[in-house]
Amino acid sequence: MSTTPAPAAHRTAVAASRGPVARLFGGFGFQILAALVLGVVLGLVAVTIGPDAAGGPNGLAATLGVIGTSYVTLLKAAVVPLIFTAIVASISNLRRVRNAARLAGQTLLWFAITALIAVTIGIVLGLVIQPGARAGDGLEASEPHTVGTSWNFLVGLIPQNFLGLSISSSLDADTGAVASSVGFNVLQVIVVAFAVGLAALRVGKRAEPFLAFTESLLKVIQRVLWWIIRIAPIGTLGLIGSAVVNYGWGKLANLAWFALAIYIGLVLVLFVVYPILLKSHGLSIRQFFSGAWPAIQLAFVSRSSIGTLPVTERITERNLGVPRAYASFAVPFGSTTKMDGCAAIYPAIAAIFVAQFFNVPLTPLHYVLIAVVSVLGSAATAGTTGATVMLTLTLSTLGLPLEGVGLLLAIDPILDMGRTAVNVAGQALVPTIVAKREGILDEELYNAPRQGLPFADDSADDDLQGDLDAELEAVRAAQSGTSAEDAPAKR
Repeated sequence: MSTTPAPAAHRTAVAASRGPVARLFGGFGFQILAALVLGVVLGLVAVTIGPDAAGGPNGLAATLGVIGTSYVTLLKAAVVPLIFTAIVASISNLRRVRNAARLAGQTLLWFAITALIAVTIGIVLGLVIQPGARAGDGLEASEPHTVGTSWNFLVGLIPQNFLGLSISSSLDADTGAVASSVGFNVLQVIVVAFAVGLAALRVGKRAEPFLAFTESLLKVIQRVLWWIIRIAPIGTLGLIGSAVVNYGWGKLANLAWFALAIYIGLVLVLFVVYPILLKSHGLSIRQFFSGAWPAIQLAFVSRSSIGTLPVTERITERNLGVPRAYASFAVPFGSTTKMDGCAAIYPAIAAIFVAQFFNVPLTPLHYVLIAVVSVLGSAATAGTTGATVMLTLTLSTLGLPLEGVGLLLAIDPILDMGRTAVNVAGQALVPTIVAKREGILDEELYNAPRQGLPFADDSADDDLQGDLDAELEAVRAAQSGTSAEDAPAKR
């Protein structure tokens, strides 16, 4: 009698059939690392070549920039339909889960717990390292593009249209050309999706065709996203190469201590706090990082939690074993509100830096306010400019000069790489911990070997199950010394 092996068994057997070289070069993590190294090399080459005759970027630099921005644009283009369909589908799936409200509460609780730990680390590092007192001379301030206030979050909850889309136009004074761009507020998309999903549940059986269509559309979008994910190494090469060309490390000179404090905090959260939380819940640290690393890598080079969302949701569900119904709710929600890097470590250290730079004394109450704003106010960054908004919100709350934001903008892109990587790691960590605590984590999938199919991604898709069965039969046939065609007859 024929039985269909579990996805983990498929991956293990398929991986075993490949040679060590094929497994190495076929691994998605290796491809991303190779793209990172090659991107740095090409970026340094572009810097060495210098600008073109007209003073603009040379051909190599321009090419790297186009590759990087095009890949991020592809990711962002898929975010809106992904969030909408995933949340509507997840709400419909939560009907089958008895403790849906408890899962949501536990998610928010662990968002707050990890944010509190991160902001505490940030405050301690700011006081110990004293980055503001060590700042170099010649810092040039510029005005922040967006100022965060406590109203940003409340106003952002109100959808401007069905999907929170907005169109902005600008006129080039020299050429007279009009440039238009379309943006979206992720928080508004989530609100609309929640409202539609809840309404569909209230309608009942008459909404079944709509829910079935939404789930089918989600499958289609996930397949498109899989294609985008597969070319991530190419996008990574362009993104990191462009970053080397545009930012380099020279701008760190005057803010070296500040940058050092930020990255120490990020490393402590990512490689000390998160592993402790995993170990305390009986989860393998190695398995978590091997499963989440593709998303962490992509977040580092893309500097976008939203742009990385498709990858984060995929690895949380397919590598870490979080149930789809819960992952499709927790990960999109976390991508707008769970930001240990941008909304906890960074504003804490940056606020202390500004206070020290301008010789403004801080009291214990100020440190409490930093923690409160970081834990409760991170949602105000949703759909805006991330860490800059969070920092201006923190400085406004403390009564510190907003000019301090401009001091830090010069090296913000360099810091944003690490911040976003920690954000995304936390967005995968919390659903994993909550699923483990609630007894719904697929631990077999969590502990499965990571070799073989990249992300263990498409192995659970019904349309690929036949291909996997055939490949597994070929492995079994090779081990038994029979042909693949004869294998089914011997079962």
